[in-house]
Amino acid sequence: MASLTSHANKAKDNLWLERLTRAGLAGYGALHLLFAWLILRIAFGTAPADGDQSGALHTLAAKPYGAALIVALVAGLLAMTIWQIFEAAIGHRDQRGRHRVYERVASAGRAAFYTYLAWTGIKVLKGKNKSSADLQEQTSQDLMVSAGGRFAVAAIGVTVAVIGAGLAVYGLTRKFEKHLKTSQMTAGVRRTIQRLGEIGYTAKGVAYGTGGVLLVVAAVNYDPDKARGLDAALRAMAAQAYGTWMLVATALGIAAYGLFSVVQMRYRKV
Repeated sequence: MASLTSHANKAKDNLWLERLTRAGLAGYGALHLLFAWLILRIAFGTAPADGDQSGALHTLAAKPYGAALIVALVAGLLAMTIWQIFEAAIGHRDQRGRHRVYERVASAGRAAFYTYLAWTGIKVLKGKNKSSADLQEQTSQDLMVSAGGRFAVAAIGVTVAVIGAGLAVYGLTRKFEKHLKTSQMTAGVRRTIQRLGEIGYTAKGVAYGTGGVLLVVAAVNYDPDKARGLDAALRAMAAQAYGTWMLVATALGIAAYGLFSVVQMRYRKV
């Protein structure tokens, strides 16, 4: 076991893996900036694609050199996946030298999410036009033919809502700082990163939380149209009296998270 851990630590500390991971963080941030732009287009009724990460990737694929950028993003996401798998397997010691179980679980969750995004990018490159929102709706519709399936959809919704709440708390309590090399920052840079992290994580938390609640509503009312993840959450915001401004605020928050991710390229502990 000790030998396995030693080999894993060496692999985790590989210079090229670190460089690819940092590039992946920049690409991940850029994807969120594109996502924010897509939310703005939803706010003003001009969005041609679904309001989620796959919609952002489809938008990018339609641009000149879009395919090459998606290839680079997928490579970075795969590097981030490997990095988080090592974090989940080895663990990251806190200031007292202890391994936190929940940190390993969080790393495993991040690895799964980065894998999902990378796979979404690969599907876009292959020319598959069905979005993540469409797939979620179809899957939910298939599940909801039985009582057990509806319960499963509701349980997923509760899980997503809890994750959303966790993201918001994570941002508001600035827990993200423990993963950053704050000693290398100037006071101004640190304040800027704090604000970006607080706003960004809170905006993501609200978006995911809304999506989770809509999944529960979809299961209770047998309404697959609401089981479209982030796309449904954003469309639900748009339908409110002040929906346009709610979406503008969400877009600014997601953009803040995108900038935060780009800044992490330099200061994240990898």
